[in-house]
Amino acid sequence: MELGQINTLEILRETDHGVYLIDANDEEVLLPNRYVPSEFKIWDKIDVFVYLDNEERPVATTDIPYIKRGEFALLRCNQVTDFGAFLDWGLVKELFCPFKEQAFKMKPGGWYLVHCYLDEKTERLVASSKTNRFLDNKELTVDQFDEVDLIVSHPSDIGWNVIVNKKHSGLIYKDNIFKDISVGDTLKGVVKKIRPGNKLDISLEKIGFRNIEPNAQKILKELEDNSGFLELTDKSAPEAIKSRLEMSKKSFKKALGNLYKQRLIDITPEGTFLTNR
Repeated sequence: MELGQINTLEILRETDHGVYLIDANDEEVLLPNRYVPSEFKIWDKIDVFVYLDNEERPVATTDIPYIKRGEFALLRCNQVTDFGAFLDWGLVKELFCPFKEQAFKMKPGGWYLVHCYLDEKTERLVASSKTNRFLDNKELTVDQFDEVDLIVSHPSDIGWNVIVNKKHSGLIYKDNIFKDISVGDTLKGVVKKIRPGNKLDISLEKIGFRNIEPNAQKILKELEDNSGFLELTDKSAPEAIKSRLEMSKKSFKKALGNLYKQRLIDITPEGTFLTNR
């Protein structure tokens, strides 16, 4: 069985404290009474999360934590002691983050993006807010124009750093951001460019012709939700387009042109109309 992961185990025997579960290697772990199903049979299979209890013994739970080993998540700091910070990860025992693994000193009540890993010395699950050291761009698993999963990491002077597919680091430039984003947000994006050194430029919009159809659909929905009229045209200010549709003026004009060619809209000085209205 793997610490910090969901394991499918079999119910072996019942005791006063709960039921013991067993894996294919005959390793056993206790599932305390509070998590035992109301009805079960010996050898039933059950999915559980395995971690160490307060006495450093493996224990199972049917609760699913906010973060598992090898993952990133935004967690709240519950308390800080002389040893480090303790984070709420949805389980009875809090997740420990040593001082040496804190990018900035954590404070109770604060929210921090962390990575969960197994410390080889203590064999305990711990958290680290020094997330960059768990990312590697030496061997990329993505190509240009690939759609990717993003976790917003931290701001920089030129944009936002993001975690790409839980493996790589990337950057979204300020001029490619058309909506409010915050640390810990999970988003979809596209690899816009791979620069020397395998540095990834990320866009929140699809690139080139790949971007026309989704934005066109967004404009159509906005028209349909507003009685077939939108007070924006290809002459509108970039700020007005960004505020209303969360897209750049360049993307808006491409999408608008696509809809006009399909005769789905009319464009007048007053704004844009659906043709069937």
